[in-house]
Amino acid sequence: MLRRHLLAATAAGIAAPATLRAQAAWRPERPVTLIVPWAAGGSTDQMARIVAAEAEGPLGQRVVVVNQPGASGSIGTRNAMEAAKDGYTWAAGAAVDVGCYKVLGLLDTQLSDWNLFFAVANVNVLVANPQSGFRDFGAALEALKTRGQGIGIATAGVSSAGHNMMEAVRAATPGLQYRHATYDGGNPAMIATVSGETPLGAVLLVEAAEMIRARRLIPLAVQSDNPVTLAAQGNSPAIEIPSVRRWLPNMPAPLNYFGIWCPKGVPEPAVATMTNIWRTTIANSQRLKDYATSRAALFTPIYGQQAHDEAWKMVRQTAWLYFDGGKARVSPDTLGIARL
Repeated sequence: MLRRHLLAATAAGIAAPATLRAQAAWRPERPVTLIVPWAAGGSTDQMARIVAAEAEGPLGQRVVVVNQPGASGSIGTRNAMEAAKDGYTWAAGAAVDVGCYKVLGLLDTQLSDWNLFFAVANVNVLVANPQSGFRDFGAALEALKTRGQGIGIATAGVSSAGHNMMEAVRAATPGLQYRHATYDGGNPAMIATVSGETPLGAVLLVEAAEMIRARRLIPLAVQSDNPVTLAAQGNSPAIEIPSVRRWLPNMPAPLNYFGIWCPKGVPEPAVATMTNIWRTTIANSQRLKDYATSRAALFTPIYGQQAHDEAWKMVRQTAWLYFDGGKARVSPDTLGIARL
């Protein structure tokens, strides 16, 4: 139902009004930089490289993806924010990050400071190394209740999707603790779990999908309203991953939107050009559709106010999760983020 709703909303907006078409005359004269503020190979990097390749034709220029990991994605995002506002520098990532950086005291920015363009919505998953002894989420939950500080869980760092998932699990389970093992991106966190450096990893399903299919990781639960099926591929059959709500029925599961963005203040023709690319090329991208299908993500080519309003749901939930967990440097209500 959600997928149909989002695609219908996108289709309804594909016919650009004449004023927008008139603005969309910007043609870059040199390559455009797309900063990925996380390590190569992770969910943001995967999505960004497909988007960059799809946008190059309509732009008539190369889109160069540059990885600048560090400080939970805030370093690369800051570089995009402080670059010349000429349309030549964009950032990629999860919208909840830019929506919560100010709450965490990492970066003085909010969701409303950016022109937003989303490609996919990703699902969080808790995975286990096969040698860890964990075969289902219930067993992991009981272990975290009794000896959580001794159990390392790999994530892409503070404010990452996996960390947000584990904070939501902790908030829904009184007394639960865990040892947070941080890495420079979802791919390094996933690799750490595969290698046995940590027994558990909380990452995005798109990052762990291939290792799950190869049986190098055991999927314990997804942060989703319902179970999620990882599609069959090659010799690997379809794999149904249970929802965390089987064990924690009240745990929130908002959608985690990923895309690209540039700061407000960039000339309108540059923003209008990207809007037209999103309405036409990205909205019809078979590569993005195949990527989403193969890795159990949702194809969500939305932008502008609709993108802001959809992402705001997770920003509100996550900002107060940080505050209630003692992670916030700034109270969300002072930033206009009302408690759900």
